[in-house]
Amino acid sequence: MSVTVRVPAKVNVQLAVGAARPDGFHGLANVFLAVGLYDEVTVTPADALRVTCSGPDAAQVPLDRTNLAARAALALAERYGIAPDVHIHIAKDIPVAGGMAGGSADGAAALLACDALWSTGAGQDELLAICAELGSDVPFSLLGGAALGVGRGELLTPVEVGGTFHWVFAVADGGLSTPAVYGEFDRLTAGTEVPEPAASPALLDALRKGDAAALADTLSNDLQAAALSLRPSLAGTLEAGTAAGALAALVSGSGPTTAFLAADEESARKVADALAASGTCRSTRVAVSPAPGATVQRP
Repeated sequence: MSVTVRVPAKVNVQLAVGAARPDGFHGLANVFLAVGLYDEVTVTPADALRVTCSGPDAAQVPLDRTNLAARAALALAERYGIAPDVHIHIAKDIPVAGGMAGGSADGAAALLACDALWSTGAGQDELLAICAELGSDVPFSLLGGAALGVGRGELLTPVEVGGTFHWVFAVADGGLSTPAVYGEFDRLTAGTEVPEPAASPALLDALRKGDAAALADTLSNDLQAAALSLRPSLAGTLEAGTAAGALAALVSGSGPTTAFLAADEESARKVADALAASGTCRSTRVAVSPAPGATVQRP
């Protein structure tokens, strides 16, 4: 018997970052939108815990117990007194180390898959609590759709979305370390008054109305300057996508993937083609949002 869970990537349509807290984390107002790029995580009973991975950039994915999928299995097993003897296979399609929460998605997927495999009967609140222990983005990967995350981003309130949004993602060569990007944010904002993070009412209204043009006017990412400081070449990617007709462009999360909002499916294809031809990125992906969260796949 095995259980497979499909889990989406995310884009941050707003990432408002506060000053570093005493615990080292930053307060956030993080508006997540799940997008239709998916990893699939399959768990199967085994003699011992092990992780394998296939797909684009699979060689970059750690296969030891630092992998969030392995940590999720261990956390659930410990809570219920179960031996964590499973083979976890991750079929990657979400860009690795790209600011789209691929690792967090795998953690949420493994948690849900192990919960189903072991029939623990854990409720959603309990699973979300475990997710929050694993990482700031993991709870949203479990829920999907759209949500406002505060605290470290793990305290979620669902957000209403009134339509479909079309996106193009430009995948860069290599990754960016999230701690390094936050460190650069701290360096760039040192000596300045960093505002308390808060969700944009105009952005939430644009999501509720399904208004792509209004959403384009309100997209923001407080980590973008830090990501561009560490990877200046991303500026060329952003410019190429905007020149190709994207309504708006921004770095996705901590990067280095860049996200482009398009007016419709045809416009998204044109932007993707132009970016692919520009030489400013390694590959492009087209996807729509919102997307469902981690979901057990039925045979």
